[in-house]
Amino acid sequence: MRLLVLGGSGFVGRAIAEEAVARGDDVTVFNRGRRGAPPGVRVAFGDRLSPDGLAALNVDQSWDAVIDTWSAGAGAVGRTARLLSGRARHYGYVSSRSVYQWGATMPLTERTPLGDPRDTGYAGDKLRGEIAASEFDGPVLLARAGLILGPHEDVGRLPWWLNRLARGGPTLAPGPRVLPLQYIDARDLAIFLLNAAGSGLAGAYNLVSEPGHTTMGELLDIGNTVTGNRAQLRWTDPSVIKAAGIEPWTQLPIWFPPGPDHDFLHRADVSKALGAGLRCRPVYDTVADTWQWMRSLTGEAPLRADRSPVGLDPALEQKVLGE
Repeated sequence: MRLLVLGGSGFVGRAIAEEAVARGDDVTVFNRGRRGAPPGVRVAFGDRLSPDGLAALNVDQSWDAVIDTWSAGAGAVGRTARLLSGRARHYGYVSSRSVYQWGATMPLTERTPLGDPRDTGYAGDKLRGEIAASEFDGPVLLARAGLILGPHEDVGRLPWWLNRLARGGPTLAPGPRVLPLQYIDARDLAIFLLNAAGSGLAGAYNLVSEPGHTTMGELLDIGNTVTGNRAQLRWTDPSVIKAAGIEPWTQLPIWFPPGPDHDFLHRADVSKALGAGLRCRPVYDTVADTWQWMRSLTGEAPLRADRSPVGLDPALEQKVLGE
């Protein structure tokens, strides 16, 4: 398969490019060249926000499939969708479950009402991106991913937890321990996207693990194991965390307390995706492989410049734990 990855050097894009190369596909990645591309790909450079930023793609070349990982202004998605119409057979857009209407009936399905495209935040960008991708003249797959984890993560959620657990000592573990989590390993997302491109799959798909794939307790227990069993997990009631002014998701990555926020993130119906072939690897593999990747780096794990840092201040953690 001749594949064009719009992105291809960061987190999800890199996973797609690496999986495609491993399959023997002819892979071109298009990006700004700020991070090194994986081995085995052809690289085209350009800035999708510049007036002439797509010049490297405006050549006599065609592809079997395009996968677009863009997450900012939707204008960039529309320009590439229009430019590549007639020159590619399939367009896959990595969207987000954030496109759904807040407060909608749970669990989220692909038929759940969508939010407001006038929203100026991340959710609005992704929803407008879906609308823009539909300008492609051919099958369009809307991959509504939830929480994405795995090696090369550049948002810092799982890497922060693994670094915290490796540091050891009394560690604030946000409860309840049995709190269910849904996420997708970037490599499993890549496999689904490539298979979908090969079969011409179109439409929206919720792409996260099955409900109950893992829990907060299992995730942190495995993280503690692979990092050396240095942490003493102190499971803490959500009411204590709230009283301390600690923000879920940002100061305690991955975690939301039981309630609407948690359900929106971790209660999706993925039966449609499972029927189309989605398979998610065990949580141990995601955690252990991420730690192995982190240990292979010469410095800290890279972080996206357009996302705020995550994590809890050690002094506040000690205060809550009474240390």
